[in-house]
Amino acid sequence: MDMNRMTIKLQEALQAASAQAMRRGHQGIDVEHLIITLLEQQSGIVGSLLEHTGVSPSAVEKAAQQALDKIPQVHGPGAAPGQLHMTPRLSQILVQAEKEMQGLKDDYLSVEHVLLAMVEEGGLFKNVGVTRAKLLPALQHVRGNQRVTSQDPEGSYQALEKYGRDLTALARQGKIDPIIGRDDEIRRVMQVLSRRTKNNPVLIGEPGVGKTAIAEGLARRIDSGDVPESLKNKTL
Repeated sequence: MDMNRMTIKLQEALQAASAQAMRRGHQGIDVEHLIITLLEQQSGIVGSLLEHTGVSPSAVEKAAQQALDKIPQVHGPGAAPGQLHMTPRLSQILVQAEKEMQGLKDDYLSVEHVLLAMVEEGGLFKNVGVTRAKLLPALQHVRGNQRVTSQDPEGSYQALEKYGRDLTALARQGKIDPIIGRDDEIRRVMQVLSRRTKNNPVLIGEPGVGKTAIAEGLARRIDSGDVPESLKNKTL
């Protein structure tokens, strides 16, 4: 396995998984070691992906910890410090991850490819309810149409979530007040968005004239389903 063809996050996760296996006195680096280190990564995407499937990352971590607690520990003369290798199971996961990478037409082996391979295997992910059918839409949500073309792709993921506000989520949570008197403008925005071409509405005006209110009104309509078919279940 060529580490230079892996993203930095995946390299770091594998190194941390090795260190964790050594601390626990395990004789090999297994899938659950890697799951835990992926969940613990700062600015990692695994936790976010799981949340988008409707599964709590803490539930996955707990299941992984329980699996690791069952692995025999070896300390003292029988231990082999610095000589840990991946288990055949983890090696097979990485082989499958390469196939996932090729299927997504990415250039580097990344964390999400490994997660897809783990879910494909089943294991604890099957037990907690994470399926490929749930994970693929979550991946689309997090990384959009971007491909992994560098060793640090995570920095460009979820840019909208980092720098914008999900108005439809706020509407769903009841955090947007009813918008009064802007029905004409909201309908006009929906008309433009529903076109096949030239479908980019632009709201222009001085601060305070109500541009955001129009967007919030549209978000409320999307949440309630009071929009054309082409706008239903969309995110604003």
